Amino acid sequence: MSIGGLPTRRIHIEAEHLKELSQRDVWSKRFIPIQIELDGRWMPAMLRHRGGHTRNYPKKSFEIQLEDGTTLHWNAEYDDPSMLRNALSFAFFNMIGVPASKTRHCWVEWNGQPIGIYLEIEAVDRKFFESRGIGVKSIIYAVNDNAGFGLIDPETRRRKRSLFDGYELKNGETSDRVRLISFIRKLHQLKGERLRVHLSNQLDVEQYLKWLSGAVLTGNYDGFDQNYTLFENKSNRLYCILPWDYEGTWGRNCYGKPCGSDLVRIQGYNTLTKRVLSIPEYRKSYYKLLSYLLQTAFTAETLSPTIHAMHDAISPLIRYDHTRKWTYAVFEQEPPYILNYIRERRAILQSRLKLLTKSDRQKMSILK
Repeated sequence: MSIGGLPTRRIHIEAEHLKELSQRDVWSKRFIPIQIELDGRWMPAMLRHRGGHTRNYPKKSFEIQLEDGTTLHWNAEYDDPSMLRNALSFAFFNMIGVPASKTRHCWVEWNGQPIGIYLEIEAVDRKFFESRGIGVKSIIYAVNDNAGFGLIDPETRRRKRSLFDGYELKNGETSDRVRLISFIRKLHQLKGERLRVHLSNQLDVEQYLKWLSGAVLTGNYDGFDQNYTLFENKSNRLYCILPWDYEGTWGRNCYGKPCGSDLVRIQGYNTLTKRVLSIPEYRKSYYKLLSYLLQTAFTAETLSPTIHAMHDAISPLIRYDHTRKWTYAVFEQEPPYILNYIRERRAILQSRLKLLTKSDRQKMSILK
């Protein structure tokens, strides 16, 4: 069943479990049993709160586990006045060849009462990879800002207790933890040709540069030291990287505040990015890829139809969704706001690219 053109999700929670959910710590990892209606069919499932700082908001986000092992993430997108940024970002990553979660906006009812529009996001787990025909040996989540491939804890400013700090092994074995630790350690030990060989032997550099381009173009400052997934490809044993949590993008930060179009530098962030771009051939490939995307996928003309289609699809129900903190008037102005970000971002990056490529050519000329 759909309401206003959006699929409807219905949840029934027994009074005792509803009371438990409302009274427990929002950071609890425990699930409660529910009944959920998906596409006209009721089934048992489990539910718990999800998110970071958003757990303390009046409109919560949820993780739902179905009996068949499927995990769904329902994001309230409370800070995003457009409710589009995550969905648009994942659509963009898929456009440029980086697998990203499928999304859909849904109208949710809770024990017969509407609780507004949510963004339903596909979990990045074994089912995600199986549905795309990608064999994986391990799946590793970057769960906090310790996951920047560095040696130092950003909060304590002291050496990390473990180079696996900041990560969570979603699927895999102890040996997969050890392998990532070794990979990170060697990033700091090797230079020049030895570093290039290390990277080419353990990282899908071409795929990493696509992800880096997507993060830089969308302006996700929060996505370099956390909010990504690493997976080890089963066939070639190379690490690949996927995006997660892209609400703070397209000209607004993760709290929904305007942050300008130049927040994220063209080189991106984190130690792995720095090491990859220290290799001249990889740096040249990155500049070439970024230049190509700035002329093709990342233009207002290319993205405008997707932006307007997403916006138009949820507009009728946004008007009546009183659970949101942003007014309908602000929501209405989001498509031109996002398109203006794209135009400004393109100009900034194209200008920066000219300077960087010129500088690289001069360095190569001196070396000759």
